[in-house]
Amino acid sequence: MPVTPTQSRSQTTAAPPGALDPIVLRGVHKHFAAVRAVDGVDLTVRDGQVVAFLGPNGAGKTTTLDMVLALSDPTAGTVQVFGQAPRRAVDAGLVAAVTQSGGLIPNVSVWRHIRLMADLFGYPVERAREVMAQTKLEPLAKRQTKLCSGGERQRVKFAMALVTRPRLLILDEPTTGMDVNARRDFWAGVHEAADQGTTVLFATHYLEEADEYADRVVILVGGQIVADGSIGEIRNLVSGRTVTCEFSNPDQASTAAALVQDLVDSSRLQGSQLIVRSRDSDAVLERLIVRRAGARDILVAGQSVEDVFVALTEGGQR
Repeated sequence: MPVTPTQSRSQTTAAPPGALDPIVLRGVHKHFAAVRAVDGVDLTVRDGQVVAFLGPNGAGKTTTLDMVLALSDPTAGTVQVFGQAPRRAVDAGLVAAVTQSGGLIPNVSVWRHIRLMADLFGYPVERAREVMAQTKLEPLAKRQTKLCSGGERQRVKFAMALVTRPRLLILDEPTTGMDVNARRDFWAGVHEAADQGTTVLFATHYLEEADEYADRVVILVGGQIVADGSIGEIRNLVSGRTVTCEFSNPDQASTAAALVQDLVDSSRLQGSQLIVRSRDSDAVLERLIVRRAGARDILVAGQSVEDVFVALTEGGQR
């Protein structure tokens, strides 16, 4: 459910965080019996950043976010949010979140959810209307949330989180269940909040979202950070380029894959399409053309966040 403050707007504006970093984790561990869900994480998120938090299932992403949101305590290490304990920051109205489940009353309309949030924390009805417009929920205003799709419910929770103008917004798989248009509108709303000074940390399985919307990418594997940097820096972690070719049939694509096997770092067949990653894409192209392998619709591209993610996480889960 959206994590919201327990004080009024007048109270939350009385003690702004100033230049303190929104998130600082130092030597953070979280153990569940013999399982080390988080295993020595050091992380600082600067004010105004939009940070993608990536990792395979079981990497420790949600566990880390739960500690930032004061939903659980670390086994060891320290977690600070705007220079204070996470619970104090949440109670001060500095933090809000959109999580994967819970948080909505089935028989209550979308508008009533947003209006109740504004009333609860001392905002006028105009603020509720602003948020409804910002998140494009006006056509759903009278609909009970039990009749909303999964993607629509996520948008309602996002709107509820925005009402209090949080300084830090945590999003855990926020676009699950949304169609392409809804996801685009959702991210437009996120960046509007970021432009107004909100720091955003989001976990997602849609790697293209990290590629397109994040200023910075942090990749977690086995409870440890294995990569952290700007989009450009993350892409540069894996050398070479990706060559994608179409063939007349799957057998022809398989034959071409064997033909260039010694030149590539990895290859993948998708029906009659061959996708290879190589440090020498020119040599790959030359061999396919000289040997008349039947390649067509050839595309050569630099590494994406997905390429780096696959390279860093293959065999990396513990």
